[in-house]
Amino acid sequence: MRKILLVDNGSLRPAATLNLRRLADALSQATGDAVEAASLLHSFKIPPEQLGCRKADSLGPLAERYAAEGVTELLILPFFFGPSQALTRYLPERLAEVQANYPQLSVRVAPPLVDTLLAPDLRLAQLLADNVRERISGQSRPKVVLVDHGSPIPEVTAVRNYLTGQLSALLADEAECVTFASMERREGDAYRFNEPLLETLLASPELAEGDVILSMLFLSPGRHAGEGGDIAEICAQAMSRAPGLNVVTTRLVGENDAILELLVTRLQQALAGGPLLMELPATGAKDD
Repeated sequence: MRKILLVDNGSLRPAATLNLRRLADALSQATGDAVEAASLLHSFKIPPEQLGCRKADSLGPLAERYAAEGVTELLILPFFFGPSQALTRYLPERLAEVQANYPQLSVRVAPPLVDTLLAPDLRLAQLLADNVRERISGQSRPKVVLVDHGSPIPEVTAVRNYLTGQLSALLADEAECVTFASMERREGDAYRFNEPLLETLLASPELAEGDVILSMLFLSPGRHAGEGGDIAEICAQAMSRAPGLNVVTTRLVGENDAILELLVTRLQQALAGGPLLMELPATGAKDD
């Protein structure tokens, strides 16, 4: 018996869990395969009354419950842009704990939304471009900044830079320039690949005057990209220091229903035996 899970990192903001559930329901409708929402961390702390009186599911406990009910295969569809440590380290470690008690359980993890090793796919960049175009109205060739949270993993930052190249090509006739920035970074030279920081970029002479559109490389609302979050605060401070600067943000990637098409593709590829991010095979029957 198989279960399919759409999995994100998790957030303390109810809007992130509600959006993940919305997309899981839409995937179920689009594919005919039941898809459920689960988070790796954090979301279980949200009071159920803020989630329609239904507690958020965490991957580990949910996998244990399914295995106890006789499920033998988990197919995990990551709601992540790239191979973050949450996917490549925490997820396999947590599921290995489950498999220790339920060795009949196998786990297959589909690739994240962007996999630079697969054939080029412009759909996510096209979604980002459409989000930018929604904010261009009345502006004359604005500057565009693709901003993400920032990551300690170079491969994740490389995904953002890869998308920036695609977005630049798609907006070549509509934007003055397309560049990238991180919301924050860890201290130390080892993490300089996250540069430039958004705060620094918005204060630079190149961007401190005129219209700037932040293309938000975030999946769901949270404390960073949500209303009144860190990004909004950085922008407000930048505009207070540079009166000629006008910064607007796009909606988030997971708020655009076009993301569903890419998720459907990832699910169908995994169901058809296509490339996986990882596979944790069953180890056999548990000894009594």
